[in-house]
Amino acid sequence: MLDGIDFEPVFFAPFVSSVMTVEPNWVDYNGHLNSAYYGLLFDRAVDEAVFLVGLGPHYVVRRAASFFTAESHLRFLRELRAGQEVRVALRLVNYDDKRMHLFQEMHHAREGWTAATCEQIALHVDMETRRVTPFPDDVLERLALMKAAHGALPEPDGLGRPLNMPVRLS
Repeated sequence: MLDGIDFEPVFFAPFVSSVMTVEPNWVDYNGHLNSAYYGLLFDRAVDEAVFLVGLGPHYVVRRAASFFTAESHLRFLRELRAGQEVRVALRLVNYDDKRMHLFQEMHHAREGWTAATCEQIALHVDMETRRVTPFPDDVLERLALMKAAHGALPEPDGLGRPLNMPVRLS
């Protein structure tokens, strides 16, 4: 039995979040969604997805463990404005006994275009020692199921993309 839900999850490929709305107070002086709030929307989608593998607030309380983002790479592809609705498609790219590699695409919920992507590595952490520790077997089993479902997807555009700015000669 899962800690936070009373059913065995089905892993769709990719996982698609609930609809989220760009709040007016998240818009900056440029008239579009401030970059910090893209992270918030991606985090909310991660919370929905990992709940299915047994992670989330219930996990912190019952098992004194959680997961922390160790690294992320955001790409901003198209502006979002107040009131627009988005969904996030998330895939588990890979995992091991202590880490998850996730890739997310934020889409306009009605028109489907991609607004942003987020690639991240998350670490499983013992909340008492604040150190990285292996996932328990039941979480690893569900990560394996999620990876199997997501492994059939084509590689997403931008996966593993380095961040650099080539020098241009004038």
